[in-house]
Amino acid sequence: MGRHWEAPAGNLYTSTIVRLQRADPAAATLGFLAAVALFEVLAAYAPDIAFQIKWPNDVLSGGAKLSGILLERNGDAVVVGIGVNLAAHPDGLERPVTSIKALTGHAPDPAQLLEDLAEAFARWVARWRGQGLGPVLFAWQAAAHPIGTALRVNLTEGAMIEGLYDGLESDGALKLRLADGSVRAIHAGDVFLV
Repeated sequence: MGRHWEAPAGNLYTSTIVRLQRADPAAATLGFLAAVALFEVLAAYAPDIAFQIKWPNDVLSGGAKLSGILLERNGDAVVVGIGVNLAAHPDGLERPVTSIKALTGHAPDPAQLLEDLAEAFARWVARWRGQGLGPVLFAWQAAAHPIGTALRVNLTEGAMIEGLYDGLESDGALKLRLADGSVRAIHAGDVFLV
């Protein structure tokens, strides 16, 4: 996507590997799972801050991006990379960004937050494997921007569309209600709150 990457000290940058099993839900849904686990941990660390998940797996506060999650698959291994702005955030980007320190006045210890995130992630992986994708998407939607939120989606083929968030498909695809009333399922794209 051609974006510049900054890694200031005091932030959390971590990866974990999930080895897929035959009966697991689709590998791409691990992004939803990671967002839910991270949302839970951040909400515990900063209970007075309103966090929100934006499709598919960014955690925001006040419309400003706080974290990013990337997945990369090689055979049966999926690397889940998570970056969280704890102590600092970049300036001068085309979209608003923030950090826990900017929101609360102090930054959590990255090592402690990592321990808590690892526990939450493992718990959600067990649930994802044992109960399927449904509970993950239910928790995701409870933490996401509300139905009717205006969104702009830059599609992977270069086109841009706008519409209103209309929930998720059972596979996690974003349902976007267009101006003509039709609903389009979005499986890949860069989503912006409008």
